[in-house]
Amino acid sequence: MFNNEIDLAENKLLLLYTLRELKIPVSRKILTEIILQSSYLNYFILQQYISELEASGFVDNTKEDNQAKLAINKSGRKVLSYFENRISPETKKLIDDFIQKNIDKIKEEISVTADYTIENSSNYTVSLKATENKITLIDIKISVATQKQAKDLCNNWKNNSSQLYNNIINILTKDH
Repeated sequence: MFNNEIDLAENKLLLLYTLRELKIPVSRKILTEIILQSSYLNYFILQQYISELEASGFVDNTKEDNQAKLAINKSGRKVLSYFENRISPETKKLIDDFIQKNIDKIKEEISVTADYTIENSSNYTVSLKATENKITLIDIKISVATQKQAKDLCNNWKNNSSQLYNNIINILTKDH
């Protein structure tokens, strides 16, 4: 039982370390991807740890652009400073390497959002948004007839937002 408590504490410290190293608030999804690809935690335990860190007051959960974002707070930084040496250098290196390799993708995911809501059985509203340094570059709402169209729009926006943004600007500023 004592080893389980040590593992639990080290895993929570790993989450705090990851949030500190990211230096930007991130969604639960992004944090989960980083941890699952860099350690041996299982998904459900990881979600429990995130919730416990929030409940303990070490991680803030804020809303940005209608999306929940997680960030380490002052209390979390203080705890991490006391116990960071309990995280193995190998694990830190895995996290650091993953962040370094994927920071541009992480930042892009943060600045590009795509979601849809069901209005009724034959109408879906798709919301596409891109922001940069907290400035909204584009915010589009489109009504489509099927869930497949809504999903396709969201996926295309997430995968090609820069190109689509440039195309929209070019079309709208083009003289006919």
